[in-house]
Amino acid sequence: MIKMDVFHGFLEAIHHLPEMAQSEQLTDEERVARAKAVMRAKTDRGLALDLEACVNCGYCSEACHFYQSTPDPKYTPSRKLDLLRRLHARETSAFAPVRRLFMRDITVADLMEWQELVYDSCTECGRCSLVCPMGINTARGVNVMREALYEAGLAPLELQAVAQEQAGRGTVFGVGPDELRQTVDALRAQGISIPLDEPHADIMLVSTVIDVLLYQDALGAAARILNHLGASWTLRSAGFEAANFGLLSGSEALQKAASKRLIDEALAIGAKTVILPECGHAYPALRWEARLENGQPLPFEVLAVSEYVGREITSGRLKAVPLAPAATGEVSRKITYHDACKLARHGGVMDEPRAALKALGMELIETTPTAEQNWCCGGGAGVFLINRAESLRHKAWQIKREQIDATGADAVVVSCASCRLNFMAGAEADQWPTKIESVVEMVARQLPA
Repeated sequence: MIKMDVFHGFLEAIHHLPEMAQSEQLTDEERVARAKAVMRAKTDRGLALDLEACVNCGYCSEACHFYQSTPDPKYTPSRKLDLLRRLHARETSAFAPVRRLFMRDITVADLMEWQELVYDSCTECGRCSLVCPMGINTARGVNVMREALYEAGLAPLELQAVAQEQAGRGTVFGVGPDELRQTVDALRAQGISIPLDEPHADIMLVSTVIDVLLYQDALGAAARILNHLGASWTLRSAGFEAANFGLLSGSEALQKAASKRLIDEALAIGAKTVILPECGHAYPALRWEARLENGQPLPFEVLAVSEYVGREITSGRLKAVPLAPAATGEVSRKITYHDACKLARHGGVMDEPRAALKALGMELIETTPTAEQNWCCGGGAGVFLINRAESLRHKAWQIKREQIDATGADAVVVSCASCRLNFMAGAEADQWPTKIESVVEMVARQLPA
């Protein structure tokens, strides 16, 4: 059961994040120098090819929810790389000496302008890359721009504040080991067995601040499924936070530090698998970006919880009791599924959540388009936390709402808590009646007795 007072309290806390940020005082010259240093260092052969390959066809604008919902040409995905493209042309391209003669240098005013373009109006969803005839990885270029702006002290204050808290205090929105233990105690009081800080386990389950504060049922559902399977698993209070605000803000150092907490705990208990919660950006942060300190791949498997559940159902190890109409009293059991961008488009996790939902005996109606081409919810990559982006974010979400309404489904099921937050905020603003469900919670409700 979601406590709406906690939800509203979380939204209120977001409004006060800028007051908590500790901004470094830099001159304009220092900001530009720092940003350019990052941009130069990150422009490798692959990125340089992307920057030079754009033919300005405009197809990417048709795939961008921010452009389509405005439509404002400044939100065209290819434009978001123009500043990086200019620096490459002037300083690292084959014809840089010539181009410097007629192409102006980057200024702090440019950096300020690009803050909105790479933070407020880009969720790094990757949809633009799917339609790009040149296969340009715009999301990667945007991420480089975020790193450049963070080093220049120009990341949004909201993201700076949370990244600094996570790095300095090891908490996120004030949630740390003590708050995790309180939530574990509350779930245990409901009769759910949750092993905490076990010295050895095959599976390490991790969570997020959102689950600890708001979606405790999702954490409880994951625990119930693991217990039902008889898995050897544990939560670790010293390394449970999967949200990575270094990745979202653009700080590579803070991103690695946040991942290291999880890696160290998984190594300490000899985990073979780390299961991530319903959190989109946590997936690429640990599964694709994280490495051991020596640069080697992680010695354990990293799975999203919906991915894990879908695998177990497909293998036959996990059974779900199909939902009977008489048990619910509902006239219709039509659902649709929202593919989180980082899971589906970036990670290929599409079949597993669907396998889990189909096992519940409900009618799954696909959106148009669906799976890897599905529209983004508009709130990912930290955009949900940026206060000034609220109006723009809501316009983008309305594309998602219309897509779901067209299915005629009674409920939309998600596998990402950030998407869930954005859906809840949009639903409240528009008085949208469609129910918002979680994959892992729906499966846990249908476990055999």
